[in-house]
Amino acid sequence: MTSESKRRIPKAAAITLRLAIVTLFALTLTGAGRINKDIYGKNQKAHYAADDVLGFVSPGFNIAINSASIAATGTITAVVTLTDTAGLPLDVNGITTPGVVAMSLGMDYIPANGEQYVPYVTSAGTTRPTFENAITLNFAGASLTSLGNGQYQYVFGTKAPAGYAQTASHRLGVYGSRTLAPFNLPNEFASAHYDFVPNGSKVTKVRDVVATKACDNCHDQLSEHGGTRRGVELCVMCHTPALVDTASGNSVDFKVYIHKIHMGSSLPSVQGGKPYAFSATSDWSTVIYPADVRRCETCHDPKLATQANLYNTNPTAEACGSCHDDVNFASGVNHAGGPQPDNSMCAQCHIPQGELEFDASIKGAHTIPTDSSYLQGWIVNLGAVANNKAGQAPTIKFTMTDKNGTPMAFPTASAGSLSLTMAGPTTDYGYTSFGAASATTPGYVTESVPATACDSNGNCSYTFTNPIPAKATGTYAIGVEARRTDTVLAGTTSAQSVAFGAINKVTYFSVDGSPVAPRRTVVAEANCNRCHVELSLHGGLRNQVEYCVLCHNPSNSDFTTRPTAVVKAQQSLPNQGIAFDLLAHRIHTGMNLPTIAAGQSNQDYFVVGHSGSTNDFSNAYASVPASIPNTGVRYPAMDPTGAVHVTANCEMCHVGPNAIVTAAVGSETTLPLGKNAVTDPQGPIPSDPAITAACTGCHAAISTASHALANTTSLGESCIACHGASADYNSLGLDYSVSKVHAQY
Repeated sequence: MTSESKRRIPKAAAITLRLAIVTLFALTLTGAGRINKDIYGKNQKAHYAADDVLGFVSPGFNIAINSASIAATGTITAVVTLTDTAGLPLDVNGITTPGVVAMSLGMDYIPANGEQYVPYVTSAGTTRPTFENAITLNFAGASLTSLGNGQYQYVFGTKAPAGYAQTASHRLGVYGSRTLAPFNLPNEFASAHYDFVPNGSKVTKVRDVVATKACDNCHDQLSEHGGTRRGVELCVMCHTPALVDTASGNSVDFKVYIHKIHMGSSLPSVQGGKPYAFSATSDWSTVIYPADVRRCETCHDPKLATQANLYNTNPTAEACGSCHDDVNFASGVNHAGGPQPDNSMCAQCHIPQGELEFDASIKGAHTIPTDSSYLQGWIVNLGAVANNKAGQAPTIKFTMTDKNGTPMAFPTASAGSLSLTMAGPTTDYGYTSFGAASATTPGYVTESVPATACDSNGNCSYTFTNPIPAKATGTYAIGVEARRTDTVLAGTTSAQSVAFGAINKVTYFSVDGSPVAPRRTVVAEANCNRCHVELSLHGGLRNQVEYCVLCHNPSNSDFTTRPTAVVKAQQSLPNQGIAFDLLAHRIHTGMNLPTIAAGQSNQDYFVVGHSGSTNDFSNAYASVPASIPNTGVRYPAMDPTGAVHVTANCEMCHVGPNAIVTAAVGSETTLPLGKNAVTDPQGPIPSDPAITAACTGCHAAISTASHALANTTSLGESCIACHGASADYNSLGLDYSVSKVHAQY
């Protein structure tokens, strides 16, 4: 029995105390006596809970570490404070405050000659790191004592060994949960850490190679083990060299484990047919990293982690061999430097950066060709548009420079090409006809620019052969796509030709004298690059969302390429819609696309690309060997329990007043109102109204399509009545707004 449980107060007194706490919570009331829900984010279910539930439960769970100490006898003591979001103290037993709390604690240190944490708390008879459970007191001699006002003192059952390093950096880690499911609210999770030196001196040494914020770029909220462990700072306390998976024998050391997970299907061992798995439910062999794995700074971001540069200055067989797992450092197989019995000589050859790119240095070996500093670069800046009225053939001026701003001539036909694309109106692309050109490029027209359009100083002028439609109104757009090839390190054994694309610039102009109104911004390029780092498709030719939507418009599909599909069975299937919202939602939903019963519409997302290429974003990837079971695209965002491929947080992609969960007067508040219908020949509704197309891009079940169809009449879609920011049913307590149904925390 804990010291806490020995002092349980009588039920009547507990109720009286709880009423006092509810009264205190009322201090957060605003306006006409309503709970201030703004203390909960729009992605939290508590934001949408009834006031009486909020007033009683006061959701939220936070762990603050007050202190940690180790006595001369080796006794380890920690003091923590547990509060909810409103700052009110919590009772671990769930008596005076709703929700039983679970809490575990661990203690590690970094040896003077080491870089990674070594745990004091280990599983019985092993060196395997673990934490002590402060509620069940699973370690003999442990105790938990309430100090009042949400403060608890925990004395570890584990003791630091005699002569422990009092001058070494130590880390106290705490994780826990608060059970709120009985109140129809999600269980809450929290983690915290505290660095200290037992003798009271300043902490000068920590393990800070990768920051949690870098992980959260893709994972949204890095969570593992059911959601209880959050943050790299806690992960590295257990995921040390001593941690090995007992079933597979695989190392679970953080630097090894994380590298291998993110390499996934690209691991040489996986490419050779050996899965990277711990068990049937822990198989990462099909993981496709959404960026280029050679760009180490994506995770090792020096702006976020103080030791981010460690991979450059301290290469090891363990870290490097986790990705390059076909190298046997002991025998020298696949290692140009021959056998290496230990890590002492690694940095002699693999220095941080050499004189040339693509050499054996760390940065050189990881150089991505399109990022090479040797590339001349190509910047195309669009200028004014003349003859820009309806019925006229527009003329656009533009300039070309290298990456340093030096004017450059048009490259030779063998070295590069440049095209311009026109579309409009910007209210929504897709159904404007540019005459015969729209037979193959519906809603837009793309024209190749000849070298004769430019002088030797990169001053260019091009007149479209396809005019602006005679009945055009509003604002139109012209965008540029350009690609060239440079040879880097010519005349050396490292010479290679590198093709790269210019940034897709887009300019807007009025065709009827009305004010210029650029196309609405729904998705930010920066948000795409949270995971993709440098979004680039179609051989590097297209790289900006603002330009992508010109072609990936509501009326377009893969109809021009499907007849050439290299997978013959695809040639006879209906065309696949490729409107940007449908395309992006379906790609990122990936393995979550529903399994379709026999006789129903096909909801796999298989697009036939240029030259008949196969692009299956639902079930399979060509890069994954046939011997490895494939589960399809895994969106990396995590839910509160740590499960991946969760697309509920729309704001990871959507931005500003056009964010799908944001309400703002005069903007596209919660749903794409008044936009063009989306062609979806393989879907259950061949022509999806705009809201239906956006929502069923992720919610692709037949039942959802039927629901949308049943709520669409000759007057249009009625989605906003229930799913809008201020749904008509809200006053009845039936709030099915987009923001509420996507809330997950």
